[in-house]
Order: sequence, then structure tokens, then C-alpha cells
Amino acid sequence: MRRPLSKRNVLIIVAGTILMSIASQGVPAKAAPSALIAAAERGDLSAVKALAPGVSLEERDGNRRTALLAAVQGNHVAVARHLIEVGADVNAKDAIEDSPYLLAGARGYLDILRLTLSHGADLKSTNRYGGTALIPASERGHVDTVRALIEAGVNVDHVNRLGWTALLEAIILSDGGPRHVEIVRLLIAAGANVNLADKDGVTPLQHARQRRYREITSLLEAAGAR
Repeated sequence: MRRPLSKRNVLIIVAGTILMSIASQGVPAKAAPSALIAAAERGDLSAVKALAPGVSLEERDGNRRTALLAAVQGNHVAVARHLIEVGADVNAKDAIEDSPYLLAGARGYLDILRLTLSHGADLKSTNRYGGTALIPASERGHVDTVRALIEAGVNVDHVNRLGWTALLEAIILSDGGPRHVEIVRLLIAAGANVNLADKDGVTPLQHARQRRYREITSLLEAAGAR
């Protein structure tokens, strides 16, 4: 059985994945956004309300962003709410496979995330790393977001292209602090497989022990991890 990855090797893997993603997709051409996308990007609700009835809500800019995705990037809740309520697609992906739903989950924009969840978010959709919204939310320590996604029914054992689940990322890419301890607790309570190893056969418990994350180790051991 292989030893757990060091933090240096983890960073190398992640960086390599990003570079491969960029190389495979190419760098999207820049283009001037439409008036609606520009208004959404700056959070101008009045302008969005005035412009939305006369144009397609799914119009794209040079990076294939819709107005809704531009609003989400700025965490402009009021603008995002209006666009969603008038029919903007919460699952429309841009050139790097972000959607309003996936991005809100990854960044912990809870108000917008809840709007997407109540308006048809595809819980099975994945980002450019092949991960659901739950995986980056777990990695980044967004406790309330993780809770919301679990309650919505996202698969807690989904494995991304790195071979990692939400539980693994909450250990491998975390600092082992209180937020990640709580996320591990939530994932275990939701039925996450505590013995689902990474692609090298290293289990969550082995990663936690290698990093000396005592609280996480205790949670895993109590849940039957090996």
C-alpha cells in the first residue's frame, strides 16, 4: 500500500491537472460582454431589470458566461435572484465548465446556491475536475454550503478525476481546523464511505493520521475507518 501524499505532492497534482485542463480546452477568446452580462457583472439590478426582457438570458460572452454566471461570480445576490426568477438557466456552463450552481457551491455563496437548488440545479453536474459542487465546498471549508448540498441530496461518495471524494478533499487539502472537522462530521453523518480510498489506495484515515489531524482521526475511527 502506498504512503499518503505529502502536501507538496498534492499541490503538484492539482497544478498539473489545471495545466492539463487549460491545454486541452485552450484559452477562450476575449470578447466584449453584452449589455446584460456587463450589467450583471457589476451588480446593476436596475439595468438588468430593464435589459432582461429584450434579450436572451442565455446569451454568452467570449468566455461563454451567461449573465447569471457573471452575477454569481460577483456574488450579486439580488441580480442573481432576479435572473433566476425570470428563467435563467442555473446549469448553463461556461468555457471552463463552471455553472451558476457549481460556482455558488464551490465559493460558498449560500444565498445564490439555495436559489439554484430551488430552481432546477442538476445535482449530478460536475466541474472541470469531474467533481460535484460538494467536493470543492468541502475542500474550502464552507460548512453551511456542505450542509445545504447534503440536504439537497448530492452524492457524498462521488469521486472526481483526481480520485478524491468530498471526504478525502476535506482532509488532503485542508488545514484540519474546526471548519473541516465539522465538514468531516457532516459527511460521516450523511453516510460517506469512510474507507473509500484514493486512486493510490490510501484511505481517509491514513491521510488524517499522516497529517496529525487528531480530531478528524478520532471521528473517522469512531465511524469504523481503517
